[in-house]
Amino acid sequence: MDAVALAFTSAALFGAMPVAVRFALVPPLVPAAVGALLMQIATFVVLCVAAGIQGGVTVHGLLPFVLAGAIAPGLSNLFITVAIREAGSSRASVAFGMAPLFAVTIAVVGFGERPGPAVLVGALLVVAGGIALALEPERPHHVRSIGIVLALVGAALFATRDNLVRHESLETEVPAMTAGAVMLAASLVVTSLFVAGRRNRIVWPSAVIARWLLPGTFVGFSYVALFEAFYRGTVSVVAPIVATESLFGVIFSVLLLHRSERVGARVVAGAALVVAGGALIAVVR
Repeated sequence: MDAVALAFTSAALFGAMPVAVRFALVPPLVPAAVGALLMQIATFVVLCVAAGIQGGVTVHGLLPFVLAGAIAPGLSNLFITVAIREAGSSRASVAFGMAPLFAVTIAVVGFGERPGPAVLVGALLVVAGGIALALEPERPHHVRSIGIVLALVGAALFATRDNLVRHESLETEVPAMTAGAVMLAASLVVTSLFVAGRRNRIVWPSAVIARWLLPGTFVGFSYVALFEAFYRGTVSVVAPIVATESLFGVIFSVLLLHRSERVGARVVAGAALVVAGGALIAVVR
């Protein structure tokens, strides 16, 4: 039961992140890259504290996690932050939930995996959810198709990260929290370089900064709960529950942003299909 509770906690916290970002996207506006950087700082702090509590910190075998962190959340958070701004939290959550489909595609094309029938069924469910979202008849005026595309790019980057970690560090002895902190450190470098290249100023009122630190804190604790869930439970139990993060994103959007998000039956159906497909893929891979 501890694993189940932790898995649901992880999913709920990650599902709350897009909604928190949506609340942060109010005047005075922060450039998307600066917002992503502030979020990553908060996540990094949470994981550093968790790594210190867990112990076993090491410098050996960290390279795969440095590369993985540069990809996601390094590059991916830039796309996801803009995606939430352009498409809203609920629709970005559904699009981001298609990451398992990208993960399977990359595993097949890049690493020679041969998925079984259940994985293919899961992939079809995810595709059906994406189609339901794409064919939504009426959207709020703030929802732009480019936002959904950017969310899909972010999902693909996360899927790439997952495959790298899976195939390059299966035998790693690096503690989970240390690996997470290293990944966030790499992502901070990538995002900082992007902010510096664009010459974005980071001079903002403390209240504005706090709005962006909150979703990053959600992500940090989501990772902690996820690692602890896998420590206590099997993948077949934890993975399907964690896959509900997209559905949590839609639920929180309905509860907290119902006026602006205008979540209809098509979005809910899309989220349900994506979650079902992602959970099926996660169980049998």
